[in-house]
Order: sequence, then structure tokens, then C-alpha cells
Amino acid sequence: MYAFTLCLWIKSNASPGVGTPFSYAVPGQANELVLIEWGNNPMEILINDKVAKLPFLINDGKWHHMCITWTTRDGMWEAFQDGVLRGNGENLAPYHPIKPHGVLVLGQEQDTLGGGFDATQAFVGELANFNIWDKKLSSSEIYSLATCNSRAPSGNVLSWSETNIDVFGGATKWTFEPCRQPN
Repeated sequence: MYAFTLCLWIKSNASPGVGTPFSYAVPGQANELVLIEWGNNPMEILINDKVAKLPFLINDGKWHHMCITWTTRDGMWEAFQDGVLRGNGENLAPYHPIKPHGVLVLGQEQDTLGGGFDATQAFVGELANFNIWDKKLSSSEIYSLATCNSRAPSGNVLSWSETNIDVFGGATKWTFEPCRQPN
């Protein structure tokens, strides 16, 4: 995958650090694509073990919409919170396509393919409507997703479907309607 947009709704009041909302590992690389906030560090996205610090402030116990876009060309990335561009950068794993045939885990960081979990890196909070596209969505598309102004398309790489989610380790599954949910 040469570009992506990933978006999710997230709610946490964990401090310090909310943990790992998701991790994607492939054979030979446990940190192919990871979103993590640990200790007193800012939230980070890792691509092939390369790191970008993200300017998200989410541990206030309220629902927030987050999107991250990335393209392999020059490793350009953008970070959106609640539909607003909060930061961007370049040289994040430039010219490294995201490899296929991996394992995606919500709520935990993988140290090995599909395993090697560390309880201190577990996500603490709630997440919903996690979607991944194989392209960079426009800022207006992201704003529409965050503000529920349109029936934006589901991800074409990963589309959130509550029926396809198995829960483990004390996690629970609830129906989530972001546009009708009070903070």
C-alpha cells in the first residue's frame, strides 16, 4: 500500500498515555503500522519502526475523531483531530510501501506477528468506526467524516463492521453512533 488514510473515533481519560489503539504487524516487522501513546510521550505513529509524533490531545474522556494520512512519496503525513488539521510532516518511512498479509490488532501493540503483547501497552478507553483507505482522503472528506455531514464511504482496505470484531481480555462490544452520542 503506497498511501493510506486511517480514521477512528476514540475516547479515553487514561493518564499517562492511552496505550495502543491499534497495531499492524507483518512477517519480519512487528511495527509495520502502529498508533501508540505511552508514558508521558505524545501519541506517535510508527511505520516500519520510523516515528512521527502526533499533536493529538485526546485523554479528556470525550469522543474525538482522529485521521492520519500518509503517502510513501517523501513520507508525507497529516494528522487531523475532530476534522481539523493539527499537524503534518515528511520523511516518515519514505518510499516504504505498507506490506500486505499482516495481522491487525485493536487495543494492543504486537512485539511478534499476532502476539508478544505487553499489558503496559494496552489501549485504555473506547474506540469505534476504525476505517482504512488505500489513498489519501482530502481534508474536506475528513471534515465530513468528523462532523457527520455526509454518508462518507467506509474504508476500502478495512471497513468497520461490529459483526466482524471478536473481543478478548475484558474488552466489550457496544453499538456506537458517533453523531448521536453525547460526550
